Amino acid sequence: MERRANIAVGLFLVLGILALGYLSIKLGRVSFLGSSGYTVTVDFPSVGGLKAGSAVEIAGVEIGRVESIGLADYQARAILRVRRDVKLQEDSIASIKTKGLIGEKFVRISPGGSDKLIPPNGRIREVEAPVDFEELLSKYIFGKV
Repeated sequence: MERRANIAVGLFLVLGILALGYLSIKLGRVSFLGSSGYTVTVDFPSVGGLKAGSAVEIAGVEIGRVESIGLADYQARAILRVRRDVKLQEDSIASIKTKGLIGEKFVRISPGGSDKLIPPNGRIREVEAPVDFEELLSKYIFGKV
């Protein structure tokens, strides 16, 4: 009887650990076999709090993630990984937006109307700089708006 209870507890523990591992991978959006999709480069004057792993969206639908952020020619260079089924036009516009008033940052892409598409490892040339809320707030407080 005691042996049967030990086996049941052991199986329950193993299943719990497997479930925890599965949830960690899914919620953390970790991929072991390499990310699917293609990369696109965007140069912003400032990323204003954007982080690697942030969402990339078109019309509120997530189409990818920010893979990395670095410095190139005194501008912030963001490498975006976009799903393979999403094709971006050459004249698309990338902008950094905030979810909510003080929420997390994400990249919003406004599609263009061009017939030419951005190839893998291509570049989005049109960007909108992020709004600096601290600067706006200080201008409002000190009456410079």
